[in-house]
Amino acid sequence: MIAQVLPFAIGAFALAILLSAWRLLRGPDLPDRILALDTLYINALALLVLAGLQYGTNLYFEVALVMSMLGFIGTVVLSRFLSRGDIAE
Repeated sequence: MIAQVLPFAIGAFALAILLSAWRLLRGPDLPDRILALDTLYINALALLVLAGLQYGTNLYFEVALVMSMLGFIGTVVLSRFLSRGDIAE
């Protein structure tokens, strides 16, 4: 059952990545672009997890874990910079 659903799910998340990248490039202002970047890395995480399921290896899950921590920190830093104009205070 998973082998039949994985190609559809991978295609759906690949489309979501393309749409997020389009919003990142065409966003009207900076908060929309930050949100698009956050959505882009979340979709990339989902794609990594699906690739780990398809290929049957744990390496993709470890990469997704590290990427999620870095993505969270990046989103917090960008949001803080947008709201305050400074990263560290």
